[in-house]
Amino acid sequence: MAEITVQRRQMPERLEAAQRPLRAAMDAHKEAAVVVESLTKERKGFERELETHEAHIEKMKGRTAEIKTNKEYQAHLFEIELASKKKGEIEERILGVMEQIDSVQQRLKEAQAKVGEAERAFAQEKQSISEQEARLAAELLELEARHEAATKDLPPDLLGRYMKLKTQRKERALAALRAGICQGCRLQLPPQLVAEVKRSDELQTCGYCHRILYWEGELPTEVPAAMRASQDHDDEVGESV
Repeated sequence: MAEITVQRRQMPERLEAAQRPLRAAMDAHKEAAVVVESLTKERKGFERELETHEAHIEKMKGRTAEIKTNKEYQAHLFEIELASKKKGEIEERILGVMEQIDSVQQRLKEAQAKVGEAERAFAQEKQSISEQEARLAAELLELEARHEAATKDLPPDLLGRYMKLKTQRKERALAALRAGICQGCRLQLPPQLVAEVKRSDELQTCGYCHRILYWEGELPTEVPAAMRASQDHDDEVGESV
């Protein structure tokens, strides 16, 4: 029951951990989308600037026939040349931004694929956690019923002692005794106490963590027939003496 309770408490943490890759993928996708949007706005701005500049150049060319002196004509051609040079710079900027957009759009596409993978993985893990939660809940109900049936006939003082230990020791009122070591506190116990727990004549508790001890291993068996015969013979000899 305690183990199931701990596992159920860990479910939200497991769900949170399963969701982290999905959130990371969605953040990466959102970041790439924002960059694409920003670059697209920048490209459109350059395109509007280019249209305005081209219209200005055409207007300048239209005034060429109105120029009367050679000096003014040369100055006008130079102005058109400068404007055309600036037009080329704007076009280069547009091309540069378009290359950046292509690169980020590729990143956006990869990020979208990762979001899809993360969504599928999260859905599977969420389903697995949900199914495990249902199994644990059903198992816990069964164990609680068995626990109630097992404790209803216990002497009140013993049940009270058990419940008090359960509260003090975080649901672990009992501890197995294995190889002379209490499995509750992991400390070595005196041989005499180990022998008493092994005999199971009465309840014994760990002197360190105070949990109720139970023997985990083979219980003492009856004395073999050959040994009993030898003991009977020794007893007969002793009586004759």
